[in-house]
Amino acid sequence: MMDRWLIFASLLILLLPFAVFSESTKFKIVNKCRHTIWPGILTGANRPVLNPTGFILKSGKSRTLSVPDSWSGRVWGRAFCSSDSSGKFSCASGDCGSGKVVCAGAGANPPTTLAEFTLDGDQGLDFYDVSLVDGYNLPMLVVARGGTRGGCSATGCLVDLNGACPAELRVARGNSTESVACKSACEAFKDPQFCCSDAYATPDTCRPSVYSLFFKYACPRSYSYAYDDKTSTFTCASADYVIIFCPHPYTSQKLLGARRQADELPLVNKTMMYIGHKHASGVSLSG
Repeated sequence: MMDRWLIFASLLILLLPFAVFSESTKFKIVNKCRHTIWPGILTGANRPVLNPTGFILKSGKSRTLSVPDSWSGRVWGRAFCSSDSSGKFSCASGDCGSGKVVCAGAGANPPTTLAEFTLDGDQGLDFYDVSLVDGYNLPMLVVARGGTRGGCSATGCLVDLNGACPAELRVARGNSTESVACKSACEAFKDPQFCCSDAYATPDTCRPSVYSLFFKYACPRSYSYAYDDKTSTFTCASADYVIIFCPHPYTSQKLLGARRQADELPLVNKTMMYIGHKHASGVSLSG
C-alpha cells in the first residue's frame, strides 16, 4: 500500500508543472465618489451566488471580490443611505428594499446605473455592459484587465447626469430639490413606446426617444433603451474587471490604457450641447 502511495505522489510531483489551474474572475470595485456608497450585487437565476450582496465602501476605498465561475448578474451603487430608529437600512438612490446593508437576493429599485455581466458565455466569452435602461444614479466605468480574446473595451458613463436630468425625470432626495437620480422614460411615464412593450415590443417598432437619446448622447457606450445592443454590449475572455464609481472623466484614459478608447467615452459638454440645442429649437423634452 505504501509503495502505491509513493508512486502516486511521485507522478503528482512530475505532472504538477503541467497542470492547469482555473482561477476565478476578480471584480475590483472602486469608489471615487466624494461620498460613501453601498455597492449592491444581484446574481442571476440558477447561477452561483456572489457574496457579499451588499457592503459599505467609503470614498477613495476599493474592495476585490472573487466571482464564481459562469456567474451572471448585476452590480450597482447605492447612495445617501442610513438606518432609522428601528434599524431599518434604506437608501435615497439605488435602494434594494431589503432593509439591510446586504441585498440578499433583492435587486435595485430604479432608477439605477447597472453594470451587467455574463461570464464564460458563448465561445467562452464574458459579456458585459453598463445599462441606463432602468435610469441613472451614479457615474460608472467598467474596465477589463488581462483579457485574452474579444474586444475587451471599457464601457460606462463617466458623467454626472443628475444635474442635467430633464425635470420630469428627476428624483429628489427627501424634501430637497437636489436630484440624486434620473428616471428612464419608461419608469416615469409607463408608456409602451418608451418601455418597448405591447405594440412596441420589437426593434422595428421601438425606436430611440428624445429621452433615451439624452442618455445616449452623454454615454454612447451605455445601453440607453431596450434595443440598444449593437453599440452597448462588449465581450472579453479570461479577464478581471475594475468597476469604478464616479470615475474622473478627464483622467480615465490612464485606466483605459489607450487614448483612442478614452476619446470615444463621453464628456459632459456633449450632453449640455444636446440639451441646449433642443431648448433653443423650441423642442420640449417632455414631448
